Amino acid sequence: MADRSSIDDIDREVMDRYRRELGTDAPYEQILRSRGMLVDGRLTNAGVLLFTKNPTQFIPCARVRVMRFDGSRMETGRRLNIVKDRTFDGPLPKVIEGAKQMISSQLREFQFLGNDGKFKIIPEYPEFAWFEGLVNAVTHRNYAYSGDYIRVMMYDDRLEILSPGKLPNIVTLENMRHTRWSRNPIIARTLVEFGWVRELNEGVQRIYDEMASLFLNDPVFSEPNDSSVLLTLENSITSRVLRQSDTVSSIVGEDAYRALTEPELSAVQIVYARGKVTVKQLSEHLERSAKFARSTLRGLVGKGILSWHGSGPKDPSQYYSFPRSR
Repeated sequence: MADRSSIDDIDREVMDRYRRELGTDAPYEQILRSRGMLVDGRLTNAGVLLFTKNPTQFIPCARVRVMRFDGSRMETGRRLNIVKDRTFDGPLPKVIEGAKQMISSQLREFQFLGNDGKFKIIPEYPEFAWFEGLVNAVTHRNYAYSGDYIRVMMYDDRLEILSPGKLPNIVTLENMRHTRWSRNPIIARTLVEFGWVRELNEGVQRIYDEMASLFLNDPVFSEPNDSSVLLTLENSITSRVLRQSDTVSSIVGEDAYRALTEPELSAVQIVYARGKVTVKQLSEHLERSAKFARSTLRGLVGKGILSWHGSGPKDPSQYYSFPRSR
């Protein structure tokens, strides 16, 4: 139990919300006592973390720090590259919601060419993947380990979530996708009632699935210095492009692919997605003149990358495609 803690330390807003989630109007004391979070008038550590206005008064490292960096690594001194830096403390439900809002505000969106030849917007990471990682860190960290706090570090090429404390003995990096466990079962159960937590292995498995659904690399779990659990999500800006580019480059040839200009690359990607492209389609896509689009396509014909199809220069149905031999 947390020394000196009492029902007077409760955040009433969070507690009232919890009562609504449970569908009860029972007194705070009765709810907390029945759930093992109030004993002899004192809040347990779980009660402090979940429902007090200021948990760090009792558990100093009970907070989450979210940092956004400019670049792919943390710099120090005069080269310090932290763009955003916020620390969230308070009852865990508010910490989760505050950190979620902060992370979401710093994420980017990317474009990719769909099978219909239109560019679509996709998120930097699937929301489930990073939010589940955050909730898992808050739920399953070792709060007895007082030397560190949860950190979310956002770099240009990845997002890292560091949770203090080693994995429990029954869980390894190899079996965590299939092993059910909870270091803090009361916290886990309560956050389930708030609608956030799943069984750890279910959530971890879905992180893998969600990353794969956006053509991203598998999440990476590690244990730095044997004292914490680190989840790394790669946004794979490069590999996302490469997953499509690998196929296109295999069609046109790697050297030729590397030498393409941006307009030429757009034309080739449209042909890859649709099977063909017209001057009008490329002109509209590039938001350039028909003359420019025609010149770009003819240049690709001259390089042997595309073939022209039509009965003459004024043929309204003329189009460009990859040569049949490709």
